[in-house]
Amino acid sequence: MTGTDKTLLLYAPVPIYASEQGYLLEDQACNGLRLWAENFDRVIVMFPVRHGAAPPSWIPINSSKIDLQRVEIVGLPTAYRLDHFVRHYSATRRKISELIDRARYLSFAIGGLVGDWGAVAALEAHKKKRPFAVWADRVESEVAREASRSGKTAKVRLKAALAHRPMAMLERNVIRKATLGLFHGAETHAAYARYAQKAEIVHDIHLSEHDRIPSEALASKLADAQQGILRLCYVGRADTMKGPMDWIQAMKALRDRGVEFHATWLGDGEELPAMRAEVQRQGLGECVALPGFVRDRPLILETLRQAHALVFCHKTPESPRNLIEALVSGAPIVGYDSPFPRDLIAAHGGGVLTPLNDVHALVDSLASLATDRNRLVQLIQRAAKDGEPFNDVAVFKHRSEVIHAHL
Repeated sequence: MTGTDKTLLLYAPVPIYASEQGYLLEDQACNGLRLWAENFDRVIVMFPVRHGAAPPSWIPINSSKIDLQRVEIVGLPTAYRLDHFVRHYSATRRKISELIDRARYLSFAIGGLVGDWGAVAALEAHKKKRPFAVWADRVESEVAREASRSGKTAKVRLKAALAHRPMAMLERNVIRKATLGLFHGAETHAAYARYAQKAEIVHDIHLSEHDRIPSEALASKLADAQQGILRLCYVGRADTMKGPMDWIQAMKALRDRGVEFHATWLGDGEELPAMRAEVQRQGLGECVALPGFVRDRPLILETLRQAHALVFCHKTPESPRNLIEALVSGAPIVGYDSPFPRDLIAAHGGGVLTPLNDVHALVDSLASLATDRNRLVQLIQRAAKDGEPFNDVAVFKHRSEVIHAHL
C-alpha cells in the first residue's frame, strides 16, 4: 500500500545527534529538508542517531525553520559495527518497512556496507515491488579501495581491503534493483550509470542566489587579478582522498619557482596535523595558511570570492560541492582531471585540469596563470559563467521533478 498524498520517504546517512534541545542536524541538511518540503506534500526522513557532542555545524532541528508539521524525522540506530548491525537489523528493517508503506515516493542514499540502512531500505522496497530511487554522491567502494592502499594504520588498510569488494557488489546489486539512480555529478554517474535502469546526473548544493558573487565584486576581482600576488585556496576536509599532501607539495614547488602567492586551506581533518608539520618543515608559513575548521559561512564565501583559483588534488571518484561553490564565487577550478570537474566547466572552460597525481603539471598550470594575467582574468570570467546554473532551489526542484516523473 502506498501513501495517497505526495509523501516522500528519504534515507540520509548524515547523523542526527540526540540532545536536551531535541535532535541536532547539520545546518546544510536542514536547508535540504526545507527544500524537499517545498516540492512534496509531506517528507519523512530517516537518519542514524548518535549520542555525545555534535560537531559545530549541527543545529537544533526545532529552531531550523523546518515545517515540522510536514517534515517527520525518524531516528535509526547507528550500527557501523557488525555486532551492532546484527542486533538492530530485524527491528530496524520492520520500522523501515512500515515507513515505506506510508509514502508514495521513495529515495534512499546508499554507500557503505555494515550499517547501510539505505541499502536495507532499497532491498525492502524491492521486496515489496515498490519503485524507488537510490542516491549517491561518491563511489564509496572506491574510497575504501583507496584507503586500503593509503590508510594511516595497518588496521585501517586491512579493514578497507576486506570491505571494498563486497561494498562494490552491494552498490551494484541495489542500483540494479532501483527504478532510478540519482547520481551527484558526472563522476558518480560515470561509475554507476551502467548498472541503473534509469540514471540521472543531479546536484546537491546549498548555495542560494544570495551566495553568488555580486557583479560589482566580480568586476573588482577581475581588475585586481591583473597584478599582485596569486591568491589560491581550498575549502574542504583534510582527508587522504582530497590529496592534501599533493596540495602542500604543489605549494612548495610553486614557492621554489619564485612565484609570489598566498594559499589558504579551510577545513579540518585527520591529515591536518601532517599538513601543518610539512608546512613548518618546508618553511611555507609565510605563503600557506591552514586555519582548520571555519564555521563562519560568510568568511568561507569571501575566501572563495577573493581567490584567483581553487586548487584541488582529489584522488577518488566523487563529486565534491566545493568545486561548484568556487565557480559560483568566480574562482576558477585548477586541479586533477576527472569527469566531475570536466563536466562542470564544459560550457565555458572556467578551470584548468591536469592529469591525476601529476603535481608537476599542476604547478605548471598555476605558474602559467601567475605570469599570464590576461588568461587568468578570462578564466575568472569563464568560471563565473560556469557557476550560473547552480543554486539550491533549482537543483532540489530538478531532483524532485525527476522523482515525480519516474516514481
